[in-house]
Amino acid sequence: MTNQDMTLVLGGTGTTGRRVVRRLRDAGHPLRSASRSGEARFDWTDPNSWRASLAGVTAMYLMAPHDRPVESDFVRLAVEHGVGRVVLLSSRAIEAMGDERLMAAEETVRTCGAQWTILRPDWFDQNFDEGFFRDAVLAGEIAVPVGDTRQCFVDADDIAGVAVAALTGAGHAGRTYEITGPDALSFGEAAAILTETVGRPVRHLGTADDYRTVMLALGVPAEQVAGEIAAFGALRDLGDGQPTGTVRQVTGHDPKSFAAYAAEAAARGAWRS
Repeated sequence: MTNQDMTLVLGGTGTTGRRVVRRLRDAGHPLRSASRSGEARFDWTDPNSWRASLAGVTAMYLMAPHDRPVESDFVRLAVEHGVGRVVLLSSRAIEAMGDERLMAAEETVRTCGAQWTILRPDWFDQNFDEGFFRDAVLAGEIAVPVGDTRQCFVDADDIAGVAVAALTGAGHAGRTYEITGPDALSFGEAAAILTETVGRPVRHLGTADDYRTVMLALGVPAEQVAGEIAAFGALRDLGDGQPTGTVRQVTGHDPKSFAAYAAEAAARGAWRS
């Protein structure tokens, strides 16, 4: 990739997207940050917004919100417009959890005709301060029905580092990267770290009954809750996650630990209510 190549970053205001944008800018790479509220307007539900975002683009960071499919028509249009490199944000364990949305996205990218790289990160650290666990942390109870099974929580900055390497460097085409943090922790162990750093008690509720009670109280339909419990059960049955060396292999630096993430987030006031 040369400094004349333009990279399109979808979700450019989101958790990973804005970090990809920052790294590309810091390195002097031309880019277009696209989202419903970003520098360039992009809306998965509005095909009229697709074509303008692709003008002059040769590489693309591809992701969609969790409730939206990655439209194969858009990926096809991107390749027709000269996108020769696609880096897809997917997730770990999608087969076990039956995530048909991301399995379809991966198949779309693998068969699109461009060079592709797939990123499969574990749980984001930032789920706890920027995402859907923040309110739970503030309330002191995180309900995830995976028992004591250990996960390899990974920092979004490390995911962005791998993404930018794949977007701008050689040797990443046709690779699927399992991206993890340096440690495998149960949600209970993560909650204990948060208790120390947030300054208030945080505990993990790890049974299906716990999860059902919390979700139904939030108004989530019972059928949806049952499906989520089944998916989490499949994840639990996989057993403890194992850290990979992907971040160091691809970026040359060690991934951030969950404890370091929590300390940094607390220091900047991420959990001040």
